[in-house]
Amino acid sequence: MGQPTRDWAYLAATHLIGSPAKTAIAAILEETGKLAGADRAWMFEYSDDLLRFRNTDEWVRGGVSSHVDDLQQTPVTMIGWLHQWLVAGKAVMINDVARLPRPARALQAEMLRQNDKSVLCVPVFHEGRLRGCIGFDATRALRRWPIEDVHQLARCAKLIGIARYGRRAPADSEREPPLPVTTATVDPYVHLHMPGRSRGVRLSAIVGLRSAKDYTQIWLKDEAAVLDLRPLSFWTGLLPRPNFLRIHRTAVINLSHVTELDRHAGPTKQAWAVRLRRIDEPWTVSRPYRQELRSRLGI
Repeated sequence: MGQPTRDWAYLAATHLIGSPAKTAIAAILEETGKLAGADRAWMFEYSDDLLRFRNTDEWVRGGVSSHVDDLQQTPVTMIGWLHQWLVAGKAVMINDVARLPRPARALQAEMLRQNDKSVLCVPVFHEGRLRGCIGFDATRALRRWPIEDVHQLARCAKLIGIARYGRRAPADSEREPPLPVTTATVDPYVHLHMPGRSRGVRLSAIVGLRSAKDYTQIWLKDEAAVLDLRPLSFWTGLLPRPNFLRIHRTAVINLSHVTELDRHAGPTKQAWAVRLRRIDEPWTVSRPYRQELRSRLGI
């Protein structure tokens, strides 16, 4: 008979009860990483606006390279393909990093640099907000983690979310240094992946986004539209909800650039449309999105 399955959540709880959160998380990553047969176990945390992330904790098997110091205050656009699933509360199992789809190219390049062959990622939430992610890497051979391991790691993630982000404030020794308050943190850059080049633009400069099949057309406030080589689904998982709103299955707008809402548009006077700064044509608002648009505009 095989070894009985150990309760990872129970192990995690014993560490979190008896130790400061950061110390406990390090122990949880080591213990669960070994139980899962992983080569690397890790955690990263998001900034409050979900536009940046940083590696915070890591355990590595002997002979495996460490990368905990590599990604600090990194734009979420780098992991945008992964982020769209995490923000929806879904675990992501990447069985073969080399076969990731084209929209995940930046993420794939980083994973290959770390010699990852397979990766498991589980979101960490607290009070309905995405706070971070924990996961495993396989560097020696391709892996497909059992569903039971995914469920066990998800239970650990829930406990970590409570301990790390709950009402009890972390001790000074656990806190990450605060970000300096600069224009960049108030209005951060996002990075566009354009044909032949990448480019950073201020979040506030994006007026609207529309699907162009597998790509996204992005209108900027001081220039013509540009083409981003990733689908609209990439951007809907990335853009912060307080600023941006989906108004159609093919369109997202920056609410701060709305100049007019017409609730009697079209030949039948039944359609809704918004006008956006520096865009000549009005954009249609689909029925499922109308009530939220009114609420967000305060009308």
